Amino acid sequence: MSVNLRAVYAFAREMYPKNVTTDIQYGTAGFRTRNDKLYYVMYRMGLLATLRSRAKAGQTIGVMITASHNPEPDNGVKLVDPMGEMLDQSWEKLATDLVNVTDQELQNEISRIIESEKIDIGSASCVFVGMDNRYHSPGLLKAVEDGVLTLKGRVKSFGIVTTPMLHYFVVCSNTCNAYGLATEEGYYDKLTTSFKRLRGTEFERGNYKNRLIFDGANGVGARKMLRFIKFMDNSLGIEVFNKGEGKINHECGADYVKVRQGCPIGLPELEPNTRCCSVDGDADRLVYFFTDANNQFNLLDGDRIATLIAGYLMDLVGKCGVEVTIGLVQTAYANGASTDYIQNVLKVPVATTSTGVKHLHHKATEFDVGIYFEANGHGTVVFSNKARKSIHAASKNVDNDLNEEQVAAARKLLLTIDLINETVGDAISDMLLVETILHTNGWDVKDWLATYTDLPNIQQKILVTDRNVIQVTDADRKCVTPDGLQDEIDRLVVKYPKGRSFVRPSGTEDVVRIYAEAATREDTDKLSFEVSLITYKMAGGIGPEPVLAPLSHM
Repeated sequence: MSVNLRAVYAFAREMYPKNVTTDIQYGTAGFRTRNDKLYYVMYRMGLLATLRSRAKAGQTIGVMITASHNPEPDNGVKLVDPMGEMLDQSWEKLATDLVNVTDQELQNEISRIIESEKIDIGSASCVFVGMDNRYHSPGLLKAVEDGVLTLKGRVKSFGIVTTPMLHYFVVCSNTCNAYGLATEEGYYDKLTTSFKRLRGTEFERGNYKNRLIFDGANGVGARKMLRFIKFMDNSLGIEVFNKGEGKINHECGADYVKVRQGCPIGLPELEPNTRCCSVDGDADRLVYFFTDANNQFNLLDGDRIATLIAGYLMDLVGKCGVEVTIGLVQTAYANGASTDYIQNVLKVPVATTSTGVKHLHHKATEFDVGIYFEANGHGTVVFSNKARKSIHAASKNVDNDLNEEQVAAARKLLLTIDLINETVGDAISDMLLVETILHTNGWDVKDWLATYTDLPNIQQKILVTDRNVIQVTDADRKCVTPDGLQDEIDRLVVKYPKGRSFVRPSGTEDVVRIYAEAATREDTDKLSFEVSLITYKMAGGIGPEPVLAPLSHM
């Protein structure tokens, strides 16, 4: 196959000229900004995805067009590596460099990547592309396709899909459908078949009632949940709201519910303790919530979901008797009460990583059964080959040394593995898992909430001239620069019972993010204010100084 690299520049100049002068950086969320600044980025990501596929011997690479939980005018793009993981870190730099060169330098930059990565430019390639339901996504998707076609690559568009669905399709393709069928119907069928078998014919049990209110954030998750319902055979009584009649993520969705600590718009009047959940715009985050008899809002976030899953899996692994390691991975944003519960009640080892799903996913693979969730509701479970083989052997009672209860537990574990989308955090898969566990336990939301009591906590941000002044280590929990700032934070934290606070630079804007928690709400407010003020003074804060005022706890 002959590829004319001169066409790369010619097509870029004619159709997708670079229209910005500021550099942008590929991060955990890929590239993300206002949609009108992304057309040249999308074209170049089509080029890069094709090169990545050829560098990986023709394996399928994914390109997802979404801005996730961001407002409707924004959009973004991220690449998916062959086994559904985030783009390799070395290629993140290649992506950043490729996007930031001028149009005139583009052909030479492509040549440099081909040479440095030893790519056979004439070899086969395959790129899968998906998008969310923002009105500007189709035009951006075409730019990606044009980038692939310019390098004579093969591209398949799945249209409007959730981010986790595209990850799933990529893995299915690269495992020759061993993981599942790389179609929407294959995705629905895999998850719902496992869910229905785990649920059985008894849809209600103990305090668990078969009714769930689903906030779809006016995003793609709502559309796909309406399709899911047709596969469910009434096994889950789910009512979908915010189905697309409003703007994506506007006063609804997982991020809004978590940050605002309140119900989204668009829901009907509900009885106290009605079980509700919210996903974000591309359906990779999930949180639960309810309002109790005293009209008090209660959030069940990623920490709660992680502890629920950990308890369930620990029980099943213990019952079937397989020898596997179980661990739970969190970030510094995890509530201290959840960490204490996991370690001291569930007796599950806890590892802490830097913020960002790629860090959690990588750490989770160090366990045979690795559970990871960010507090924002993004997470999943991964299983090692050793765990799969051990559980499968137990389900078949290969050595003929297990009793009926052990074999049944192993078979239930296998069904649970099929219910989980291991490739990435998947709000819909996670929701089905949560419903399975609550049903198994016979729990309502009050039972779930009662497992432990969250410490009051606050997230704050301070505008700064340059966020890079803040350098952190120890999984974002310790500040290295400016000199002396960490000493000041430590001095403030010890004043308050169960106090904890850290600062870290934002990955996307010139702000410093501040987290604080303590035993009481009053102490939390004071600690947050004091850390915010000292950070403002020592890290080049701009605008008004922080003031002590009650803040929304999270």
